[in-house]
Amino acid sequence: MIRLIIVAITVIGFLILSIPILLIEWIIGKFSPRTKEISSLRIIQRVFKFILWEAGTKVTIIGEENIPKDTPVLYIGNHRSYFDIVLSYSRCPLRTGYIAKKEMERYPLLSNWMRYLHCLFLDRKDIKQGLKTILTAIEKVKSGISICIFPEGTRNTNADELELLPFHEGSFKIASKSGCAIIPMAMNNTAEIFEAHMPKIKSTHVVLEYGKPIYVKELSREDQKHLGVYTQNVIHEMLEKNQKLV
Repeated sequence: MIRLIIVAITVIGFLILSIPILLIEWIIGKFSPRTKEISSLRIIQRVFKFILWEAGTKVTIIGEENIPKDTPVLYIGNHRSYFDIVLSYSRCPLRTGYIAKKEMERYPLLSNWMRYLHCLFLDRKDIKQGLKTILTAIEKVKSGISICIFPEGTRNTNADELELLPFHEGSFKIASKSGCAIIPMAMNNTAEIFEAHMPKIKSTHVVLEYGKPIYVKELSREDQKHLGVYTQNVIHEMLEKNQKLV
């Protein structure tokens, strides 16, 4: 419980104390939007790395060299923990927006930072609005901003982390329509940080592996039709391989 209280104080404290920082970032953005975006990214990455340290999380990173450093990508990952965002976002080399559930938009300060970071809010109950969000994400990628999405649609609570939920195929239109590479992300053991024994946060070893870039046009027609299944299989193989490391 102590770690949970410490992390909660850090998150709430940062959001409150960051009010003037948000204002400064907004002013910077009026003169140089790109400077503001990179500055906001680095601020949040430092906070997330600090939270991982507070939680006692030991992180093993594999395949980070597979992420292009000069072009936007679509990150696709499995999703079992709130800490998946903290872990993966702390490693993004370029401006990156996450696609989050629309309910997150209601939280003041948090939603402000998310908008600064190009995050998009997906209404899972409204197909029309969901399509608009995907189209916006495509335009983000075309403008040089990476996008991250967890295509299972929600946190996977299955006991076996190898038992993935179906990947929603619509998520992959971001790559097929923009031409960007898909970077598969496999995260092992993240539920053990918090979700497996709520309300306690426990010191945990997690593994984050980035697979080799997947270029849609280089796949067979059959695999292009079923990008979700194809990418899910890639992530499943990485998860299975890395289980012995945690």
